[in-house]
Amino acid sequence: MTRPNFLFIITDQLRPDHTGFGGNPVVKTPNIDQLASKSMRFDRTYCAHPLCGPSRRTLMTGRMPSTHGSWDNGTPLDLDANTFVRVLRQHGYRTGHVGKSHIQEVFGGPPPNAGSDIPPIYPLTGEGKANNPTWGEGWDQWEMGSRHRQEWVEIPEDYYGFDHVELICGHEDLPTGHYYHWAQQHGVDVAKMGGPQNALKRFDGWNQVYQSSVPAELYPTTYVTQRSVDFLEKAQNDDRPFFLFASYPDPHHPFAPPGDYYNMYDADSVPLPDTFYDPHSDSMPHIQEMIAQRGKDHRGPFPFSIDETQYRKASAVEYGSITMLDEGIGQLLTTLKRLGLDENTVVVFTSDHGDMFGDHGLMLKHAIHYEGVIQVPLLIQTPDNQAGSTQSLASLLDLGQTILDLAECPEYKGMQGHSLTPILADPAASVRDRVLIEEGMPLDVTGQGSAYCLRTIVTDKARLTIYEGFEHGELFDRENDPDEMINLFGKPEGKALRAEMMEKLAYTMMTYNNYGKAPKFGD
Repeated sequence: MTRPNFLFIITDQLRPDHTGFGGNPVVKTPNIDQLASKSMRFDRTYCAHPLCGPSRRTLMTGRMPSTHGSWDNGTPLDLDANTFVRVLRQHGYRTGHVGKSHIQEVFGGPPPNAGSDIPPIYPLTGEGKANNPTWGEGWDQWEMGSRHRQEWVEIPEDYYGFDHVELICGHEDLPTGHYYHWAQQHGVDVAKMGGPQNALKRFDGWNQVYQSSVPAELYPTTYVTQRSVDFLEKAQNDDRPFFLFASYPDPHHPFAPPGDYYNMYDADSVPLPDTFYDPHSDSMPHIQEMIAQRGKDHRGPFPFSIDETQYRKASAVEYGSITMLDEGIGQLLTTLKRLGLDENTVVVFTSDHGDMFGDHGLMLKHAIHYEGVIQVPLLIQTPDNQAGSTQSLASLLDLGQTILDLAECPEYKGMQGHSLTPILADPAASVRDRVLIEEGMPLDVTGQGSAYCLRTIVTDKARLTIYEGFEHGELFDRENDPDEMINLFGKPEGKALRAEMMEKLAYTMMTYNNYGKAPKFGD
């Protein structure tokens, strides 16, 4: 039996309901919608950590952030950590990565708004790690943006399982990586053309919204598409099956699409979320503080309360980025068909986390676990299984085992997810009854003067979130309150549900406890 190929398409900070198949009435995503019509659509899929780096490292390892050790954006994954891609490579797969990785730290320098009392952690080079001497000096700097601006960086063989690697390091129109040199070769210096200071148009209401001066044909989205097409064309003539990780850095903020994509959607046509004016009378203090200063983004890249004009304009511009993304994905799917690879290729579409994007009057992420941030889209199209949709719970933690299962490759020691293949065959099947979401960063986001830490448990009927250092938390009965408007955490009528969910959280955290060293390749 011929082993399947895999085209794994991942976006950055995309909500499921910012697609046509997810029910958005404005944004146009015909190619992703067509893929959804041929896939199993997992409508209740969650990230393991709602930040780029930890989420992607969990995806790669099949282990929770607290167990693989890369629990924040700046802590690189151990260079010899086992990944499902390494197993595929060991079993004869040709493995490729194009686009954003964030398996290692990207930006360097101290994190913004960290607070003077919080020690800097960027760059890391071994801090908090075993720093295995066999990794070599600079083992954690393969994705460092400043390094890519200075030189073309040759990525080592077997980079977390990938043999072919072409990186984008950063977001929107001002990243580095191999893309930076590709753009220069085509006559564009993104260091001089990218960013709000070089924008063709800027939205005065929020500095995260502008029209990029980088032309569409040389934009990072185009780079991922073109280089992924090149990988697929070369794979056609290779006897080995392939695994391609096509990773688009959009539609993560700043929202800065090029050309006509900036003006593609009318801001006035974007409806407000039903929860936009949530009073937050029982919310966490840092959320109440944001709501009290609606429209003021004084927190840098962290969440704030957005006003109507900001929300509508940011949404319209982000929708332009998403439509550009959709066109690129359409090219990838067309290439599969043109090359005759579609009949034996599993296609996966997902994102690393979401974005509040106006829900409950909030924007962006960090220390907020409403559905808009923790839920991600997930489509899996296989040659053998029928299309459909499922309400069964799933996690990005499960994807590594699912892919190994479909490739008929063995799991490895320490994987903590569940293969979703039973649900691919039967959408009524279930492989888990709860999902754990972790979050922690050495930043003062909650206003308590220290690093923050959250733990969330999601079940079929409820969501519980606790915050380190706070007696208060969040508890929502999602069966009767799907919009999460009534916080039952401190209310007498929520006492029984709170006890039940706290017990589930405790046992689940115990299940994911790390009883030793993280599994390495070959263990």
